Amino acid sequence: MEFSINEEQQAFMKSVFNFSKNEIYPLMEEFEKKGEFCWEAWKKMGEFGMMALPFPEEYGGANAGVLTTCLGMEALTRGGASGGLTLSWGAHTILCGVPIWLIGNEEQKKKYLPGIASGEKLGGFGLTEPNAGSDAASVQTTAVKKGDKYILNGTKMFITNGPIASQFVVIAVTDKKAGHFGISAFIVDADAPGFSIGKELDKMGNRTSTTSELIFEDCEVPAANLLGPEGMGFVVVGKTILEYERSCLLAAGLGGMENTLDESIKYAKERVQFNRPIAQFQAIQEKIANMKIAVEGARMALYRVAWMKDNNIPAMLEACLAKLFMSEVGLKVADDGVQIHGGYGYMREYPVERNYRDVKLGTIGAGTSEVQRQVIGKMLLKTKKKGAK
Repeated sequence: MEFSINEEQQAFMKSVFNFSKNEIYPLMEEFEKKGEFCWEAWKKMGEFGMMALPFPEEYGGANAGVLTTCLGMEALTRGGASGGLTLSWGAHTILCGVPIWLIGNEEQKKKYLPGIASGEKLGGFGLTEPNAGSDAASVQTTAVKKGDKYILNGTKMFITNGPIASQFVVIAVTDKKAGHFGISAFIVDADAPGFSIGKELDKMGNRTSTTSELIFEDCEVPAANLLGPEGMGFVVVGKTILEYERSCLLAAGLGGMENTLDESIKYAKERVQFNRPIAQFQAIQEKIANMKIAVEGARMALYRVAWMKDNNIPAMLEACLAKLFMSEVGLKVADDGVQIHGGYGYMREYPVERNYRDVKLGTIGAGTSEVQRQVIGKMLLKTKKKGAK
């Protein structure tokens, strides 16, 4: 198992960090305050090649591999890109682009991937519903085939990029009697007849990403936009998305932890109390040490998943472990960062305040901490629900 970063990857991380610090971070404060998506930052990221990282060159991608993609996202957030911006990147690149790349047919790849890889087209992913979150099998949005179209009806909730995306990968039920095997995936264009954007949602953190409901009212989707065969929806969610999501998106969380640590070290050296920098106090030193331990533990958990994905080794257990560990220690790092900054840490002008609000989503989105523990326990004990095959 090799976790070393070669010179080319080190240079890439440095270039992404400098790009983020100089080009992206200066834009974040304004749009964070307004709670708006920053198209200027998105365009800059597209031109820099951030959306192209995981995809094959033939579709406009960079063929970077999972680990290098992770390194890029880590450096982007360490440089100061907001959690909202990287969340939008994840919904676009990983949740929408990756399943089209891995499950889609050649016609679908040629139609959608170049625009996704360049960032000219913005993608999203529709799984969660008002009554279906952690229990993905309980989705109620239906898709009924009529001639050369599928007719979708239902509502999706908490959809990142919902108000601004040009296409979505959407999960819907095609056979209610087939359970997990009756769920299918579709590529739905935002201009599809019967599709509309519902209520836009105002979030505590990750405010530079947009979030909304998606509404399907006799929404017409060409049969050609079925992603994989009918009944492949859980493959799209489980086998295709989750391991990528819990590596590439977690990398942004790692970068956010590093940013908090960097800012805390800087502040502790500059802040003087009782005639000396607070960095000289043992309580502050212990917090900084614990933050560094958390960062390095998270790094190893993340890089292991990325290494396994690059080597075509199934990593569902390792991805769940990494997601659970990183999201929970990330909360502690963010909390310690604010505590070190004292009253200033509670002020919006300091990055640690934003990081504190952004990091909470990690314990909720992509499977809550409670569900992660349940899944990990079942995998270790090899248990199944009663009646499952």
